[in-house]
Amino acid sequence: MKLTKINKDKSYHWYVLGRDPEKPQAIIDTNQYLVVTANKALIMDPGGIEIFSSMLAAVVKICPIEQVTHLFASHQDPDIISSLGLWDQALPNATLHSPWLWEGFIRHFGMSNISYSAIPDGGESIKIDGVQLTFIPAHYLHSSGNFNVYDEEAKILMSGDIGAALEPHDAPMYVEDFDSHCDKMRFFHQRWMPSNKAKSRWIERVSKLEIEQLCPQHGRIFRGDDVKRFLDWFDKLEVGLVED
Repeated sequence: MKLTKINKDKSYHWYVLGRDPEKPQAIIDTNQYLVVTANKALIMDPGGIEIFSSMLAAVVKICPIEQVTHLFASHQDPDIISSLGLWDQALPNATLHSPWLWEGFIRHFGMSNISYSAIPDGGESIKIDGVQLTFIPAHYLHSSGNFNVYDEEAKILMSGDIGAALEPHDAPMYVEDFDSHCDKMRFFHQRWMPSNKAKSRWIERVSKLEIEQLCPQHGRIFRGDDVKRFLDWFDKLEVGLVED
């Protein structure tokens, strides 16, 4: 599994873990994100059960496993959090932050030791070693209970399925040609995003944030001017469509 540091802050670091060449070919490729401070760490959308061993091996290259005190699941999909039962054995003292709506569903993946911190619909902020992370509502994009993670200091938005593209595991980590990348995103957004109203509300909300990197759970990361290009493209896209 490839490890890429995506911020240059000296006091704490963001990593993306993905592009795993050893994952089963029939499994959708996913990006997992890790924030590491001096004493703690948070894994965002830690992934499916089938990549747990690769994820665990990658994480311990960055920090001791006992340093991982927090998990985040943007919603309930198996590619997001079906590895929970295995993390539950590896992280006996961690907390999972996830939408209140999905607690009864997510616990089916196995959760005896990790505690569940239910995020209210309006979102909230947490501090990890003084690093503030804000859970931004992104409901119905595509899940009815769904959140992004925003780091104001690093100017990073972990956007979950928003901005996703379905690509092979050896695709570049960053968008290099926005116009050609649109073709890789269109079907995903039109089919999995059911509500133009929810889309517009999310765009209005995140347009007020200072974002230097927009980091989806599938596909490539947007940075610099491509963040605004994506928001403009998404704003014009009609979603909730099924081709006959």
